Amino acid sequence: MRVALHALCGAAGAAWRESFPLRGRDVARWFPGHMAKGLKKMQSSLKLVDCIIEVHDARIPLSGRNPLFQETLGLKPHVLVLNKMDLADLKQQQRYSHAISQNDEPPSMSTVQKTKKIIQHLEGEGLKNVVFTNCVKEENIKQVIPLVRGLVEGSYRYHRGENLEYCAMVIGIPNVGKSSLINALRRQHLGKGKATRVGGEPGITRAVMSRIQVCDRPLMFLLDTPGVLSPRIESVEMGLKLALCGTVLDHLVGEETLADYLLYTLNRHRLFGYVQHYGLDGACDDITSVLKRVAVRLGKTQKVKVFTGTGDVNVIQPNYPAAARDFLRTFRSGLLGPVMLDRDVLQSLPLAAP
Repeated sequence: MRVALHALCGAAGAAWRESFPLRGRDVARWFPGHMAKGLKKMQSSLKLVDCIIEVHDARIPLSGRNPLFQETLGLKPHVLVLNKMDLADLKQQQRYSHAISQNDEPPSMSTVQKTKKIIQHLEGEGLKNVVFTNCVKEENIKQVIPLVRGLVEGSYRYHRGENLEYCAMVIGIPNVGKSSLINALRRQHLGKGKATRVGGEPGITRAVMSRIQVCDRPLMFLLDTPGVLSPRIESVEMGLKLALCGTVLDHLVGEETLADYLLYTLNRHRLFGYVQHYGLDGACDDITSVLKRVAVRLGKTQKVKVFTGTGDVNVIQPNYPAAARDFLRTFRSGLLGPVMLDRDVLQSLPLAAP
């Protein structure tokens, strides 16, 4: 639930940060060995598949995709699944007339306008088959198999032309829901449970696996693959977006840095669900102050020994890292409401054609 702005910003209004202090941080290099090996294995397995299903996070639909996928796997028909649509702000945002000021953002777009903009931009990049999904509630999952079947039947299958079954490779950066998609497809079409391990951290799928059946009419198999990040990410801010979505391990970026970028994003988007969730007095743009209040509220404190002239004294202090971890976990589970991390990129694009 969105909280009314006047209840949070005070009578005089609040000035939120318009930019995030990057301080020269480099979060753009996380390319473990298993990722490089995984991409090579995908290339060697291309002859076994008819189609590529790329899964990406709907909160960053225009950022963070690995360009190496298109370069190395681009010969096959390609479906882009924008997963976790329930966590992405694709709905119309209502404005509050009393909060209008020169610092306000432009009026938000409707769901249709946002999805049209996203799809039209991706079509301009050569991706003409895009599906938004929510694997948890199985929203739009039924669209995937017919789309893959149509693409395969309408393309040249090379040496697989005589095979009666279809096989698609599921690819994507880490932790976007590749295994969740496979499991959701199995539930939809086979009535069976998990075939692949699902985790909330990047790096769960470590090797290209055996074929997994997801449908019997038509007979279709999928190959689950490890998440592969680009070895070079365009900017530190893109790296922070990827990290917020859980595609890299938090400690590589810094949990408090990530929590600060999350706070900056929520405030700039006028999304104050965190105030209500943690029972805070009001919105705040200072991460130290917010984490302190979160830590006290959750009882996440720690004893720290302080050396004084008269001896050692144990002082109870807020556990800032623990509070930051809880803040990030709460955001990723959707408890702070849906967020479009690519909002600025989306607003810079021309209006979608009717």
